[in-house]
Amino acid sequence: MNKNFIVFGASQGLGDAFVRGLPVKGDTVWIVSRTRPRSLDIDDGVNRKWLSVDLSSQQQIPFLKETLKDIVIDVLIYNVGVWEKRGFEDDYSFDNDDAGDIANLLTINLTSTITYIQALLPNVRQAMNGKMILIGSTAGLDHTNNSQVSFVASKFGLRGITNALREHVRKDGISVTCINPGELAADVPYEEGAEKAMLLYQGTRIPVQDIVSIVQCVIHLSPVSCVKEINIPAITDLNA
Repeated sequence: MNKNFIVFGASQGLGDAFVRGLPVKGDTVWIVSRTRPRSLDIDDGVNRKWLSVDLSSQQQIPFLKETLKDIVIDVLIYNVGVWEKRGFEDDYSFDNDDAGDIANLLTINLTSTITYIQALLPNVRQAMNGKMILIGSTAGLDHTNNSQVSFVASKFGLRGITNALREHVRKDGISVTCINPGELAADVPYEEGAEKAMLLYQGTRIPVQDIVSIVQCVIHLSPVSCVKEINIPAITDLNA
């Protein structure tokens, strides 16, 4: 039986990997992103549709709801996350973060997560075995030695969203899972394979194919099972 997917944050990196690696011939994938995804040009029997949405505001929620009106969504994947400017540079300091940038980060990573998922609950409730998967980060776990205050707060909060959302839709038979990857080799395109990512980063960054495989497992489970949370650091990451 064919599935309908919606993937938020799907124009590149891990989101693009989901769009390429999860659906099979006959499936439909709604791709939510600001920029046009290259995956629209793939001819593999998967029906890919682009929704141009800026998740830094709530203004396009009516457009999303109207566009997807009465469409059953079997799998919703929320893969959105921005971080501090220079957050991964050696000289990064929270002292220098701009207040406006902090507010924008929290809007995208937390507020829009809640509001856009809320908008699509009626669609997921129509599915026979609905799955919602939120992509967090090991930065949102305890004791990971990360000083990016706003990013860490948002990813810690994402776990709270997942837990409360799971309780809210438990009666609907929808499973809600939070997946927390460590640092990803997201700049290596999915189609170029995991071996390239492993060679390039010498095993310090996780190939996106690994996360795709885990999501495939979750979405193929029966309605009886609910995977609450999965943490996936690189085996070399001593802080996770």
